[in-house]
Amino acid sequence: MTQPSQDDLIFDWNEEPAPGHRIQLDDETLRDGLQSPSARDPELSEKLELIHLMDELGIDTANIGLPGASTKAREHILALCREMKDLTITPNVACRTLISDIAPAAEVAQEVGAPVEVCAFIGSSPIRQYAENWELADMLKLVHDAVAFTTKEGLPCMFVTEDTTRAHPDTVRALYTTAIEAGARRICICDTCGHATPSGVRKLVGHVRALVEELGVDVGIDWHGHRDRGLGLINALAAIEAGATRIHGTAMGVGERTGNTEMDLLLVNLQLLGWIDRDLTKLGDYVQKSADYVKIPLPPNYPVFGKDAFETSTGVHAAAVIKAFKKGDHWLANRVYSGVPADLFGLEQNIAVGPMSGKSNVAWVLEKHEVEATEERINRVLELAKTTPRQLTDDEVLEAAGA
Repeated sequence: MTQPSQDDLIFDWNEEPAPGHRIQLDDETLRDGLQSPSARDPELSEKLELIHLMDELGIDTANIGLPGASTKAREHILALCREMKDLTITPNVACRTLISDIAPAAEVAQEVGAPVEVCAFIGSSPIRQYAENWELADMLKLVHDAVAFTTKEGLPCMFVTEDTTRAHPDTVRALYTTAIEAGARRICICDTCGHATPSGVRKLVGHVRALVEELGVDVGIDWHGHRDRGLGLINALAAIEAGATRIHGTAMGVGERTGNTEMDLLLVNLQLLGWIDRDLTKLGDYVQKSADYVKIPLPPNYPVFGKDAFETSTGVHAAAVIKAFKKGDHWLANRVYSGVPADLFGLEQNIAVGPMSGKSNVAWVLEKHEVEATEERINRVLELAKTTPRQLTDDEVLEAAGA
């Protein structure tokens, strides 16, 4: 059989036109991620290590906490900002639209001698306004004063509307217009409660983009999404398509309640779509260290980085991968039964033995351990595999084979 070209082996229905703008990324692992009820606040040394991994992955900015939250939070923020002076990634911090929240951020920036982006937030939906007894006029004054103070202090400001995906268009317009006129350089659309669907995201981002164009200003549009309905990742992609220029995410999607857009899976999909082109072989380290440091275990079936992601014991599937390896074609082996090429992310395919395995599985495992795959050994292993209600470990395979 004539060897086909790689392009001929996969017909890709997923081809999407690249957005007409550079996609920026903001990592919220050390802020929103730590609002997970299950998360542990990492040690400063662990946070510093994660910041370096984010930088190596080409992530543009990282939210490193709330400076007004506590003395410890401020100390960590100060240390992280000092470290980031020598990196490409830059810091931002979350603050309520209160000068008392923003002043500590200004103090950190002065002490470090480098800008710190202030992410000033306020709720925007009618349900939130009703619960808080807020009047729009009072909200607009808070926004104006907070953003104006931030700008006067020489700090870049992103104005954030919480629960934007359930806010009235007129309220969205009023809040963003006020913030932009007061000096905000970016505005952030938030799906705080994980309410949005992709169609809603497109409508909302389009509405905000039209407002920015109408005002004739050079203001970035951020998207911050949660995954209460399991739509965090697809909503982030929809936001990019609709014109959002910076997307927020966290490692493994950790965050308040069910979490946020998964930064790692966002990077995977942007790479596979061809919307970015970068070395992501450290992405697995970023995920595993984040899991270790926040003490939230990585599920075994987690896409790409879970232990099961590139492992199979099913006979038919394993046979196809093994045949590809025996052709000496690692490109083929990483794609013949996987929609995500393991090698792009510093990982590899693994063949195991279980109740649905065939002879080729057993032979592969034995040969991997430099054990001759005789018919007798293969049959002994398969006899055990067919009567065991789970996948065998390699040690169990070798023991059954008498190796």
